[in-house]
Amino acid sequence: MNLTDILYEVSEGVAVITLNRPETLNSFNEAMHQSLHFALDSAASDPQIRAVLLTGSGRGFCAGQDLSDPMVKPSDPMPNLGLVIESYYNNTVKRLYNMEKPTVCAVNGIAAGAGANIPLACDFVIAAKSAKFVQAFCKIGLIPDSAGTWLLPRLVGLARAKQLAMLGNPLSAVQAVDWGLIFKAVEDEALKEESIAFAKQLATQPTMALTKTKQALDLSFANSLEDQLDVERELQTRLGNSDDYKEGVNAFIEKRQPNYKGC
Repeated sequence: MNLTDILYEVSEGVAVITLNRPETLNSFNEAMHQSLHFALDSAASDPQIRAVLLTGSGRGFCAGQDLSDPMVKPSDPMPNLGLVIESYYNNTVKRLYNMEKPTVCAVNGIAAGAGANIPLACDFVIAAKSAKFVQAFCKIGLIPDSAGTWLLPRLVGLARAKQLAMLGNPLSAVQAVDWGLIFKAVEDEALKEESIAFAKQLATQPTMALTKTKQALDLSFANSLEDQLDVERELQTRLGNSDDYKEGVNAFIEKRQPNYKGC
């Protein structure tokens, strides 16, 4: 796999994707966008991959967009930011949010702008205690993108979402846990080990059931009770015919650890 500014490794069923422009705090340029899409597509299509872990190299997770990149730098004529968002950021968020495998993001150091919102598209965010989440868009006359205006109010409520988006003040990892923005904050030196161990543990689980669970939870926001009961019936019908259901029940009866395959 020939990637630019992205590292891709596979270990025990986990694809570890690392943003790798540490000299710019892993800020996005066009090449890194394209490589990240390729890496996510590779993980999604590989049946040997059971979970995905996204992280950043160096002293920060991601500082958002590299503002020196020609595709966003103010000039004459001015750049089309909507085209950049549609071509790159929106497609990254969709790939992560709709991934039919559990996704984990390990946030080290600063997570700013799009770098603060892309992790929220993952199923679980584990952050170093020194990490900070910054909705930096308002500081340069923009609105949150990368699904920030959709994810933030759902995760922390409208009042706190406005505080983050309209003031742009840093939110510590510990406070992000308290607000329900992320899953867990750990000591800095434990981040890599804990996040990889957690992703590997997810990879041993009935991953099809996990992805159908998150799909059902997402649908609940728009559904009536009756509609959601229908969703549960349909998904349970499908899962009840899966190899993982058969394996899980047999392992329970036989008092042994199940060997799930994600199908």
